[in-house]
Amino acid sequence: MKVNGKGESNKGTSVSQGDGFYQKRVKEIYRFLEENLYFNRPDMEIKGERFNTSLLFGLLTALGRGKELIIGEPGVGKTTSAEFIGSLVYQIPVGVIWSSEVSGHPEQTEEKIIGRPDLGKLNKGIEEVVWSHFSQIPVKIVDEINRLPETKQSMILDGVDRGNWEYLNEMIINEEYCLFATANYQDQGTNTIIPPMIDRFDILVESRHPGPNVSYLVAECWDKENILRHPELERDFEEVLNRKIPYHTKLSEVEAVSNRFGEFLESRVGLKLLSQEERRLILSQVRGLDFSTDASAFTRMTLAELSFCYYHGQKRSVENCVEGCHYSGYFCHEIKNCASNRLPMSIRSYSQILAWFLEDREVGIEHVKVVIPYTLAHRIRWRDEYLARMEKSRRNDPFMLFLAKGAVKEMLRRYDEQGDRIKEALGVGFRILNGEELEPIEGDHPVYLEIMKDLSMEPS
Repeated sequence: MKVNGKGESNKGTSVSQGDGFYQKRVKEIYRFLEENLYFNRPDMEIKGERFNTSLLFGLLTALGRGKELIIGEPGVGKTTSAEFIGSLVYQIPVGVIWSSEVSGHPEQTEEKIIGRPDLGKLNKGIEEVVWSHFSQIPVKIVDEINRLPETKQSMILDGVDRGNWEYLNEMIINEEYCLFATANYQDQGTNTIIPPMIDRFDILVESRHPGPNVSYLVAECWDKENILRHPELERDFEEVLNRKIPYHTKLSEVEAVSNRFGEFLESRVGLKLLSQEERRLILSQVRGLDFSTDASAFTRMTLAELSFCYYHGQKRSVENCVEGCHYSGYFCHEIKNCASNRLPMSIRSYSQILAWFLEDREVGIEHVKVVIPYTLAHRIRWRDEYLARMEKSRRNDPFMLFLAKGAVKEMLRRYDEQGDRIKEALGVGFRILNGEELEPIEGDHPVYLEIMKDLSMEPS
């Protein structure tokens, strides 16, 4: 229990993050994408600034080395937006990104996704792996992942989670990578994305139709991707990626070609991209941002509602909620599964990078409340009765995101009522853990009982 412990601070403390130099550079990339490559309406307002959700979270995913699932109707820019964002953040010509994409079709194989044996050497009895471009470059895109059969989705689980790609007796580890996967809405050719895979995505966003007026402009700019093409450098990239040299040696050569593409694009359109060292520096600034006490307490309160069960000790997808439970007014009663430990990791990393992007000095509750619905939407399995009650509600978001936003809104209302007491309960719990003889604070929310469990003082 660290509500006032290491890694968190009270509101008002300062964290050095420079003078906003890199934030301005990243915002220039955002504006370039918005004005030249990905045309859509702003659909989100944060602290008085308006953004397009898909574009903003895509940019934060690329910068923060996240994993994003983009859903939507066919042809509304899901894959294209990921290609453009990856190209600009990692200084890679878009032609290289096209050549490395994995298509989610039923006949996809491990050899096409990860790597294959060098057949010439194999004939001589030598095992050597030829790694795919997908496994090597930092921008990874899986197009239409829900067309991969469930059995084949398991092939990329470890690589998606940790950046470890293994074939035969060899392995490469991506130190820096981000992943975008797209999924059309359900049709005859799609499969279910397996729960272990869906949980590995930090966030879910919808790429929306831009509206008739913007859509008309999209049709006029049919060749806009040529801005990010450079055939000569694309051939240089391919040559480096195909070379039979150790992977860590290859990375420095990839970076050299990337920097040449960055210089070319700066001279062509006046946009200065980010080198690998600058991306690392940005990430160190992001990871240095602390959470305010409110942001920390509200996140813990959310996790308590999504993992708590009074009768069974915790939520378990194989056990049913008991009707008539005192806690049936909380979201633990409306969901089937338990929040995984990847959820707080996603909330933390995306809240930090959003706060950094907005040039704030710490992560506040306003950042957390924006991020949480997008980290929850694909992970929650709602009870059928709750879905039936909510499905006819008027909404602008896809159903799963609408439900997640509604849940966060309701939990925020509860936090407004109980926030001070919850913070006090967390603080007292922390002091008891550190040896002070105090009585834990009790209250009518699962988070109070979870605190008492941590203190081994759960009432019988």
